[in-house]
Amino acid sequence: MVEFILEAKDAADWIYRGEGGLNIVLAYNGSSPNFTGKVVRVRKLRKNEPENEEASSALSGHERLVWKEVGELLSASTKDIANHMYAQHVLCPLLGSRHVDAGVRVLVTKEFLELLHNGVLLQRPSWRVDNGRINTLLDSAILMSDHSIFPHAVHEEEVCISVEIKPKCGFLPTSRFIREENAVKKRISRFRLHQILKFHQRKVPQISEYDPLDMFSGSKGRIMKSVKDLFLTPQNNFRVFLNGRLVFGSLGGEADDTNTQIAEAFEETLKDFFKADDDSGMHIPDFLQLVAGAVSESGILDRLLQVQKLDVMDIEGAIHAYYDVVSQPCAVCRESQPAATNVLHSIPFDQSLKIVRDFLISLTAKDLSLMISFRPTPKGSSQSPYDVIYLESLNRSFDYKASFIDLDMKPLEKMPYYYKLDQEIVSCYSRMMKTVNQPEKPGSETLYQDQCAAIEDKLHT
Repeated sequence: MVEFILEAKDAADWIYRGEGGLNIVLAYNGSSPNFTGKVVRVRKLRKNEPENEEASSALSGHERLVWKEVGELLSASTKDIANHMYAQHVLCPLLGSRHVDAGVRVLVTKEFLELLHNGVLLQRPSWRVDNGRINTLLDSAILMSDHSIFPHAVHEEEVCISVEIKPKCGFLPTSRFIREENAVKKRISRFRLHQILKFHQRKVPQISEYDPLDMFSGSKGRIMKSVKDLFLTPQNNFRVFLNGRLVFGSLGGEADDTNTQIAEAFEETLKDFFKADDDSGMHIPDFLQLVAGAVSESGILDRLLQVQKLDVMDIEGAIHAYYDVVSQPCAVCRESQPAATNVLHSIPFDQSLKIVRDFLISLTAKDLSLMISFRPTPKGSSQSPYDVIYLESLNRSFDYKASFIDLDMKPLEKMPYYYKLDQEIVSCYSRMMKTVNQPEKPGSETLYQDQCAAIEDKLHT
C-alpha cells in the first residue's frame, strides 16, 4: 500500500548514499518523522535500456514460467515492483523476516526524480554516471529502513558504526556436471578465481587475500582472518559508515587498498565511536574483532549459505535447463556435446524450471550485502531489544543488528552471460597455470610469470 508521495519540494532532503548496477540509494536528511531513519532506492536506467517504462516492465514470458508459483511476482507491472515482490515473497521466507526488509513502495513525481538526478551527479563515480542515470519516468520507488543506523536513538549523542560486507559464495560446488577441465572450481572458491580474471583485466590492482570459505567456515579464527582480509583489500566488498556517513571504502566503485594513511584516518574515526581519549592508535583490531564476533555469534551466514546451496547443478548444469526453459537449441551442447548433460535435456519441464529458479535465487544470495550496525549498549539498559556482543579487550558491550540488502532478482536472459563468465574465469586460471609452468622468457614475460607464480602461491597458502 502506497502511503506517501515524494515531490519536487522533498528532493533537497535526500542525499546520495551509494549505488549498484541497478539502483541508486539516497538517505533522508530532513525533519519529517515519516522518513527519518529511512533510505529510498531508485531504479536506474542503464545505457541502451528502453526509455519508456512499459518497454522495460515486469517479467518476460519465460520469466513468468520460471516464477509461476509466486503469484505476486506475476502481477508486477514494472521491474522495480517485481524486485520488491521478489524480496518480500521469495527471499524473506528463505532468509528470515528478522534480517530482510523488503521496504514499501512510495509514489514519486517526475520532477522529484529529475532533481535527484541532477543533485547526485557530482557524488557519483564517473564510470557509474557513464553507465546509467536515474530513471525519471518511474512513478514509484522503494522506501526502506536505513540499516546503517539504529531506528530510535536513545540520546542525541548516540554513535552508530555500521559495516557493509559482500560475503560472496561460501561453498565449493560438487556438481557432476562440472567438466573435468574445470575441476579447479571444486578446489578454489569462485571469488578467488574471479580475482585472477579481474587482476588480468586490470579491474583490481592486486589479488585480495579474502576467501569466502573462511567467512562461512564457522571457525572464529578463520572468520577473523576473513574480516582482516576484507579490511586490507576492500575493493567494493567492504564499507564502513559512522552515523550513516561513509568513513571507509568506496560508495560506488572499487576502493583503494588500505595503506598507512587510510588506516590512520580510520583510527581517528574509531576514536569517535569507542569514545577513546588515548593516542594508542589500536582501535582497528577492536573494530575488526567486533565485526568478526557479530558474524560468528549471530550465525546469520548459516541461513544464507543454505540459500546459496540451492544451486546444486552449478552453471554448467543449469545452463542446459535454461535452454529447455526458453525452448532453444542448447548452445553448449552444440559446441562441446558433453555426454553427462544429455540427461538434463530429458527431464520433465517443471524440473528444468526448478533448476533455473533455484539457480537464480542462489545468485541473489551469492551477490547480496550484509549490513551489521553497532552502538554501545546504553548504560543502565537491563534488556536490549537487539543482540548484544561483549568485547573483552574494552570490557564493554555493544548492541548490534544484522540485515541483508541488495536483494534484486537476477534476469533469466543473462544465463548465457553467467555461463560465459564462468568459463572465462576458469580459462584465465588455466592460462595462468600454463604460464607459471613455462620456461622463463626474457623481459616483460618473465615479470608476468613472476606475477602469475605469486598469484598461484597466494591461492594455495
